[in-house]
Amino acid sequence: MAGSFAATLDARMRGAALGVNDYFTLAGRALRFVGSRPFYWRDVLLQMDRIGVGSIPIVTLTGTFTGMVLALQSSVELQQYGANGFLGALVGESMVRELAPVLAGLGVAGRSGSAIAAELGTMRVSEQIDALQTFGTDPIRKLVTPRLIATVLMMPVVTIILDFVSILGGMLIALGAGVSADQYFRGMWQMFAMNGQILGVFPKDFVYGILKPLAFGAIIALTAAYYGLNTKGGSESVGTATTRAVVTSSVLIFAVDFFLTQLLLVMMGV
Repeated sequence: MAGSFAATLDARMRGAALGVNDYFTLAGRALRFVGSRPFYWRDVLLQMDRIGVGSIPIVTLTGTFTGMVLALQSSVELQQYGANGFLGALVGESMVRELAPVLAGLGVAGRSGSAIAAELGTMRVSEQIDALQTFGTDPIRKLVTPRLIATVLMMPVVTIILDFVSILGGMLIALGAGVSADQYFRGMWQMFAMNGQILGVFPKDFVYGILKPLAFGAIIALTAAYYGLNTKGGSESVGTATTRAVVTSSVLIFAVDFFLTQLLLVMMGV
């Protein structure tokens, strides 16, 4: 019994180690093709539209209601101390620095990451990827690299949109709590200025809010591509691969967010 358990555990550990190796091998190949020819610009633009523009509705709704809820909960607490003037600073700081990048990453992973995994998984089980290789086209160069570039480029854009709508949503609640729009935005900008700047130009909070989505975009694209390309079986396996891609991307976003926050705090301070 113990021997069987040990053998099963060993097999699982070997499988996990092999999977990690394959994941980073895929990442290395996809990155290597970024600067070499042939480069599929049309595919990149198409994926930018699908991944970025297609995610705007969901991140708009998510950001608006998150900003409203954050402002509503915060106003109740701040009002007890007569500190509603800090509402803009709290909402802006929380959204720009932390919540917006994570929420944008989760939204893109759920919508576009699942679509990438399903599309590549379908191509794998229907042998379309094998056909590409037969004609001498590298599937990583053709299918993965354009999606990786598009996701990395569009994630900061999606995050900025989420920042904008969440701050506006918070302002709506602030107006109802007796905080003027001028007071709301003045408090927010004062907080950004207080936290310092990079190179004397860029507020640190904005730098935090842009660097994280770049990493999250790479995670979403690579994870979805990994599970899509490794799909085996029929249509049921495509669904399984899609689910795994979304779950794994979400967990990695939370984990990488923690380590990135630690790294940025060490490198740039508050």
